[in-house]
Amino acid sequence: MEIKGTVIQLLQMQTGMGKKGPWKKQEFIIETQAQYPKKVCLSAWGDKVDQYKLAVGDVVNVSVDLESREYNGRWYTEARAWKLDKVGAGSSQGARGNDFPPPGDEPFASDSQASDDLPF
Repeated sequence: MEIKGTVIQLLQMQTGMGKKGPWKKQEFIIETQAQYPKKVCLSAWGDKVDQYKLAVGDVVNVSVDLESREYNGRWYTEARAWKLDKVGAGSSQGARGNDFPPPGDEPFASDSQASDDLPF
């Protein structure tokens, strides 16, 4: 599953000691770039925390694995980022990427001669 959005918050890094040695986890919140934006909490584990070097305002495309675990009859779900690509970086917290060309930069001519050149 892939999610594209803007990093709006970095939560405090968590560390601990497990059976396999020390671990670290960084959770971050992104806001999707849809008509009705949604906020999603994602987590990065281990070496990926240092690899991604996230900052508030980064526009990212994140590949996510969902995992649920049962504990005492309740289910807990986590969205783990396993791949992250930075699309761009904003200069402020409210900065958003825009996939649309600016008005007036339409890729097709609007005159009638252009419509006569259609191959069908």
